[in-house]
Amino acid sequence: MGGLKLPPQTLHGIHGGRRPLTAPSSKPSFTIQPNYSSSISTGNFAGFTTRNVALFSPSIFPCGYFILGGARERRFGARNTQASVQPVTEELVEDKTKENPVSGDAIRRRFLEFYASRSHKVLPSASLVPDDPTVLLTIAGMLQFKPIFLGKAPRQVPRATTAQKCIRTNDVENVGRTTRHHTFFEMLGNFSFGDYFKKEAIKWAWELSTKEFGLPADRLWVSVYEDDDEAFEIWHDEVGVPVERIKRMGEEDNFWTSGATGPCGPCSELYYDFHPERGYKNTDLGDDSRFIEFYNLVFMQYNKMDDGSLEPLKQKNIDTGLGLERLARILQKVPNNYETDLIYPIIEKAAELANISYALADDRTKMNLKIIGDHLRAIVYLISDGVLPSNIGRGYVVRRLIRRAVRTGRLLGVKGGGEDGVFLPAIAEKVIELSPHIDPDVKARGHSILDELQREELRFVQTLERGEKLLDQMLAEALLNAQKSETLPCLSGKDVFLLYDTFGFPVEITTEVAEEQGVKIDMDGFEVEMENQRRQSQAAHNVVKLAVENGGDLAENVHDTEFLGYDTLSARAVVESLLLNGKSVIQVSEGSEVEVLLNKTPFYAESGGQIGDHGFLYVTQDQSKQTAVVEIKDVQKSLGSVFVHKGTIREGVLEVGREVEAAVDAKLRQRAKVHHTATHLLQSALKKVIGQETSQAGSLVAFDRLRFDFNFHRPLHDSELEEIENLINGWIGDGTLLQTKVMSLTDAKEAGAIAMFGEKYGEQVRVVEVPGVSMELCGGTHVSNTSEIRAFKIISEQGIASGIRRIEAVAGEAFIEYINARDSQMKLLCSTLKVKAEEVTTRVDNLLEELRTVRNEVSALRAKAAVYKASMIASKAFSVGTSKTIRVLVESMDDFDADALKSAAEYLMDTLQDPAAIILGSCPDEGKVSLVAAFTPGVVDIGIQAGKFIGPIAKLCGGGGGGRPNFAQAGGRKPENLTNALEKARTDLILILTEKAN
Repeated sequence: MGGLKLPPQTLHGIHGGRRPLTAPSSKPSFTIQPNYSSSISTGNFAGFTTRNVALFSPSIFPCGYFILGGARERRFGARNTQASVQPVTEELVEDKTKENPVSGDAIRRRFLEFYASRSHKVLPSASLVPDDPTVLLTIAGMLQFKPIFLGKAPRQVPRATTAQKCIRTNDVENVGRTTRHHTFFEMLGNFSFGDYFKKEAIKWAWELSTKEFGLPADRLWVSVYEDDDEAFEIWHDEVGVPVERIKRMGEEDNFWTSGATGPCGPCSELYYDFHPERGYKNTDLGDDSRFIEFYNLVFMQYNKMDDGSLEPLKQKNIDTGLGLERLARILQKVPNNYETDLIYPIIEKAAELANISYALADDRTKMNLKIIGDHLRAIVYLISDGVLPSNIGRGYVVRRLIRRAVRTGRLLGVKGGGEDGVFLPAIAEKVIELSPHIDPDVKARGHSILDELQREELRFVQTLERGEKLLDQMLAEALLNAQKSETLPCLSGKDVFLLYDTFGFPVEITTEVAEEQGVKIDMDGFEVEMENQRRQSQAAHNVVKLAVENGGDLAENVHDTEFLGYDTLSARAVVESLLLNGKSVIQVSEGSEVEVLLNKTPFYAESGGQIGDHGFLYVTQDQSKQTAVVEIKDVQKSLGSVFVHKGTIREGVLEVGREVEAAVDAKLRQRAKVHHTATHLLQSALKKVIGQETSQAGSLVAFDRLRFDFNFHRPLHDSELEEIENLINGWIGDGTLLQTKVMSLTDAKEAGAIAMFGEKYGEQVRVVEVPGVSMELCGGTHVSNTSEIRAFKIISEQGIASGIRRIEAVAGEAFIEYINARDSQMKLLCSTLKVKAEEVTTRVDNLLEELRTVRNEVSALRAKAAVYKASMIASKAFSVGTSKTIRVLVESMDDFDADALKSAAEYLMDTLQDPAAIILGSCPDEGKVSLVAAFTPGVVDIGIQAGKFIGPIAKLCGGGGGGRPNFAQAGGRKPENLTNALEKARTDLILILTEKAN
């Protein structure tokens, strides 16, 4: 890195961690001196420019990171959550003066303060689980503003700035190999929603880079879109960047689009030059050895039409992203992003557990340590945001990263302190230690994060050890076969799938291990196997779509709906818009499915897990004559807070501008209120019974039941479920009045209010409290007194994913219906069994015992019948071989089941004596085939195994199977193929045995 390169011994002071065990003197303590002489601007802050601005609470600085890869990289963002600005206090100022001004935390803070002083609203990082169905994880800072940029939602503020935590795994193979690729990173961004535009964005980016952070101007290069003369002139004429350091680049690199159509615009990027001595001739900004892109400015100024033409946007926007890890690398003068204080302490912890020195390690060891440091950050923040390891969707991303980290650590010899050797939790503790200014919730969830890592690592290690041995055998066979056939070694798709499906090996790990030994894998064959067992579960999304052709115009013309449903169940309202098949219309006639937008409504729109209200819209004439009726069966939110009433015109004609009487079904609303309050009580009871660390992972508040998903690693015991029910019914019996109030988000969190899963909040929030029991941020409808719930009953508890449990329950009227249904079933059972209710269990146990006895007797009779049948067909055995005579019998046994076939085969082995080979088949039920292969020791000794032989035969019958060398069973689903399959078995046995016996 030329003049900016630090010797290895300086790294310890930068990262501030413990020295490696094997090199106690390799990294003496060193403190960064922020005065970079003439290359860095000076000021009041030890060589850095400072100013008096508002200082922000650390709680609003969850993380941010930047996707830096050219305009083709789609940059989306996260939740539209807001946070407040707090004035500077003397105590905070004192802490600030002690801060290392180029630490990662300081860079993040200074960026946000810079833009806050320019009237930007500081908003917190969104969750890594985006409120957007088009992306799996939050991949960029602008995702939370996407609805605003697309014209689907009104802006809440004209300017904003964020530090967004992000995840990208499409470049996972480059992690640790390059200086800049990560799965988890922070994106610092400033955004304008129709406020300032190109000139301000460019000037502020330059001021931030050169004055706030003191980067030397002569080391900064700029790229602009090839046709963006305006940006070029601003950079050159107003900022003063020499023409030779401004590069015009094409659409592939410097033009951002949101899709085939929609908002788009040119980009401009800032690059830092590590080697200015190389001059200006033949420079390539893509040369990673010389340049690093650290700041990207997107000028959203066009709307791309269907024909590819560009129309100017009415509202021009700014979307920027600065890579925190990249800027930290530049300011901290380290050779790569991994050796900054954001990641290096994690790497150092892994090196300590492996008893190695990072500074003295070879490149491959350093790469592996970087992989662990990177992946642990992603894993911890994903689990903290509720993404638990599984085999689908986001959960598979976490599981894949955990398994890569475990395998990489095992290659390095990383070991934890316990007997089980688990090491991820120990490294994760360092990630959690570094988390407060990135996401303060991580530390609070630390215990559950470490527990989940412990369980997942142990699960993987158990399969990994078995799978590693099998993979070694497979690779050895592939290399041997390739040597014999003089072809390239290749691992079959079936073998790769076996490792994936049975031993939990991600195909990426199998590929890496195979490539290390020079073996390719058959990906086409693997995909064929995957297709046979394709994942059927998909990540669930509650997506509200308003499919209108003129959605942008609608967003401008329709105002937010005023919700009256907390205080009334009926109200007069005006029809503002009608949608028929997604298109805006003036009127809708009887029988049509319609979407109705009102100026105000008592109907609750689905959110917070609570389903939308049902009811009716009535159009009356002269306040008495009813001219139209609309039955409402669903209400959804769209375009911000526009309530979309979905229903059917039962009578008459409905027109835009008409006044309607909106009436909610009171009985159904009461059911929803009961279940919603009961859900709050359930969460409180769970925290009391199984631990405060458990948290909500999803919910449904319906009219007939409630459903609550939560993080927990095991099934709940019956005693725990009983205790939860008793707690809730006790609170119901207390008859406690609920309290609802509106307060600031900060005050609500300080008061201890729990946020609902998947919801996003503004500065003012509604808090629902059951005094002494529960306090949650919630916009749902609730009972006034807990006694209205009447009673609560859990009807099921089950696991729905790794680490996720689900409780379904009923309360109120639904509870009574559930009990009545159960009572009817019990009465019918008593009548059928002719016993009293308290005697049902004993009677059923007795019946089951009688059934088992009868089944055993039937099975014994079938076995005897099978043996008798076997004695009748034993004479059909024939001999194969000359030097060694082997008795062979291949016959059908009609409709005997698998157990009976086994008994018959055992009898025949004794009867025919060694050596003998027996294949029996039957069709015990419709659409079912059973097969048995029994080989005596003399047959096995010559190299024929029953388990391997029977598998291909079973495939002819649409099935499969296997077993031991001397005995194997198989099945199938095509009885019509049994005759041909047995004939194939007879032919194959004769050929093989003749060859072996002679």
